[in-house]
Amino acid sequence: MTPEEFREYGKQAVDWIADYLANIEKYPVLSQVSPGDVTRALPETPPERGEPFADVLADLDRIILPGITHWQHPGFFAYFPSNASGPAILGDLLSGGLGVQGMLWATSPACTELETVVVGWLARLLGLPGGFHGVIQDSASSASLIALLAALQRSGRDRARVYLTSETHSSLVKAVRIAGLDAGAVRTVAVDPATLAMDPADLQRLMAEDLAEGLTPAMVCATVGTTSTTAVDPVAAIGRLCRRHGAWLHVDAAYAGVAAVCSEFAWINDGVAEYADSYCTNPHKWLLTNFDCDVLWLADPAPMIEALSIQPEYLRNRASGSGAVIDYRDWQVPLGRRFRALKLWTVIRWYGRQGLQAHIRNHVDLAQRFAAWVAQDPAFEVREAHPFGLVCFRPRQGDPLELMERLNASGALYLTHTKIGDRVWLRMAIGGTYTELRHVRAAWDRIRAGQAAGASGGTSVVHSDDIPYME
Repeated sequence: MTPEEFREYGKQAVDWIADYLANIEKYPVLSQVSPGDVTRALPETPPERGEPFADVLADLDRIILPGITHWQHPGFFAYFPSNASGPAILGDLLSGGLGVQGMLWATSPACTELETVVVGWLARLLGLPGGFHGVIQDSASSASLIALLAALQRSGRDRARVYLTSETHSSLVKAVRIAGLDAGAVRTVAVDPATLAMDPADLQRLMAEDLAEGLTPAMVCATVGTTSTTAVDPVAAIGRLCRRHGAWLHVDAAYAGVAAVCSEFAWINDGVAEYADSYCTNPHKWLLTNFDCDVLWLADPAPMIEALSIQPEYLRNRASGSGAVIDYRDWQVPLGRRFRALKLWTVIRWYGRQGLQAHIRNHVDLAQRFAAWVAQDPAFEVREAHPFGLVCFRPRQGDPLELMERLNASGALYLTHTKIGDRVWLRMAIGGTYTELRHVRAAWDRIRAGQAAGASGGTSVVHSDDIPYME
């Protein structure tokens, strides 16, 4: 493809994306295809001769779109948001166009130095410690693995123990496996039954037991905004125990950490500056930066570099040897790395602090409105403590999963669930770039109508406009 052909077809591709985003509400949120439908629509063998790009775009409409679950749909309330935005998409396009492989400073100095600057910007926006050293990862799963490897480098892996709770993200258990520790290395700390936050007293008990048996407390993972309910672990209390026993404190704020761009959420950083050895959050969840973009900060990157740095001759160069530059290949598991900083840079520059704050505050406001509607409907109950964009709720009668499946099958919205104890709760995660009050109100009306249709004896349906929003 020549530059002129790229110009022609690139404009068509941008137009296609713009049309898709402009008309996204016409698609069912959850893909309606059956297993194998996309495979059967594709040819079994690759083409012998090149095909026109117009044919690719046509098959995108005919074959691919029906098999897409539309994460950018304003009715997408499942999992956590993975919101994209125009500036981020364009930043990714520019990154793809440059085709940079930024494993070393020397392989593109701007790739490395922009990343260093932009993760520093984000740290300032979120009120994180100025002494933190940041790096962009693909996901919080990778960030947690790197934090664990650094912790083991510092403490030693012999008889190491890692402390989690039932609410900690599953990627931490996977990280333990990848790091080569046996299943017994994981110690499960009790949670407060009301808040589901880690219980520091139980953590102290487990650490004391392990130390008495000659085991090493290597790492504790505290979560700010758990996946299930967005519970917040008491970072400061956990950090004091880590400091006392020499354990690495990793703070996983994958979802909720970006909320600290708003001053009213500064409390989620309590204890981070004093005690955190590593901290991560995902701009690709709730900060308008399309997947993949996690930022990991470390108070001291030396243990991580010691754990990950390999110096073959073919990667040596004068700049690296001088010690004056950062080679981010030593800050991650793979050698190669994409120019992810470009899209985060474009997002921060386009929106600025005020635009990012407005984005977060809007979703928090919508979540509080939704929670108020649920709380005032006798057919439902809402789980308290929903400070961010997630609300957990359930019908008082019938099977919540059956209700969820009916709603998801409608194509109008998409919910997921969690389990707390022996009870299933539905998760309403509000955070899409294009989600407005009207979408949340329409979703609530459908939820109530779905419950009324499935409940024995029926339930009266009241339009959400008739339910006052409690400030």
